[in-house]
Amino acid sequence: MQIQVKCSCGAEKCPEWAIIELQGVVEVQPSFRDSLQNLQIGLLCRPSFQENYTFTVGYHELTGSKVALKKPMLVLKKIKRMNVDQSDEATSSSKVELDVVGVIRQKILFKTRPKALISGPQPAVKEKANAAGAAAQKQSV
Repeated sequence: MQIQVKCSCGAEKCPEWAIIELQGVVEVQPSFRDSLQNLQIGLLCRPSFQENYTFTVGYHELTGSKVALKKPMLVLKKIKRMNVDQSDEATSSSKVELDVVGVIRQKILFKTRPKALISGPQPAVKEKANAAGAAAQKQSV
């Protein structure tokens, strides 16, 4: 079977896409498993005039950088067309075409462990301070 690949936007005008590569696993909560389409999993940011990217997922922040791919990749959309023979409507064949949606030339690589985002003081620090204060009171008595 012959599959045609065509680009309707023109060779130079194809939208640029990028791949996000993470180390590890992104797990979805059981309540969202049935509705994964259009599910926002995080916030991808690039501070102005910097090469690094940040990806915030829940209470975790990842830092990564843009890397060029060795070979570009295409994002394709499969289109099935039914060809009906004029002489006999019972014989119909399907033709498959692939339409180019975008080109991927770069990936954003997050290869370090996530940093935990904490908005308040850590409980362990409070416990150590309380223990040190109690020891000081016992020594003064």
